[in-house]
Amino acid sequence: MKILLTNDDGIGAEGLKYSVDFARTLGEVTVFAPKVQQSAKSHSIEIHKAYEVKKVDIFEGVEAYSVDSTPADCVRIALLGMKKQFDLVISGINNGPNLGADIHYSGTVGACFESALNGVKALAVSAAFNTFDCAVKNIGRVYAEIQRRRMFDFADIINVNFPEAGDEICVTKMGPAIYTDTFEFLPDGTAMPNLICLHRGTRDTAIDTDAVMSGHISVTPLKHDLTDFAAYDAIRRKIG
Repeated sequence: MKILLTNDDGIGAEGLKYSVDFARTLGEVTVFAPKVQQSAKSHSIEIHKAYEVKKVDIFEGVEAYSVDSTPADCVRIALLGMKKQFDLVISGINNGPNLGADIHYSGTVGACFESALNGVKALAVSAAFNTFDCAVKNIGRVYAEIQRRRMFDFADIINVNFPEAGDEICVTKMGPAIYTDTFEFLPDGTAMPNLICLHRGTRDTAIDTDAVMSGHISVTPLKHDLTDFAAYDAIRRKIG
């Protein structure tokens, strides 16, 4: 198996090192990761200027490139720029969860959407803030479960989130946003976002946010087609 690794925390991030260690157990690994932190860049790409793509010697025995752009661009450079072929893209392990409606902002998941658009299955992996212990301990077991249940037969993207502690795997759907922002308008004319937690928790383990916040591992199938098919069918019938 040929595996492309990326992330949004940057090529020097701790979580990426754990991803390399795990991916080596599956097959041949190549890394294309952002030169600097790119969290919350979603599925953005650079189309107006050139950016650096530099081969680096960071992971022993692994071909790796530092890309001075977004996670989605890392995938684009690998697949479209260098014409490399992969069987799977793994994005992460992210420092912090990518859950609920907040995944719309996620550079980790954005890389997976870019992968899926180019016909390559993708796995987004996120850990709790500031601890990778649960993710490192369980990622192999979770991947084995994904394979056992043939989840990639049904979904192009699987979004996995690990709690601080806990090993029960829950197949989940996307929940509501965990975070929002208030803004402080400063005297110099800038505005500073201040993060606010929205999560109240119903302990519904069918929802990714509640599953992870109550100590379970969430595995959520996602799709890149944003069509609202119920609305599409209703509108077609009405105006037929």
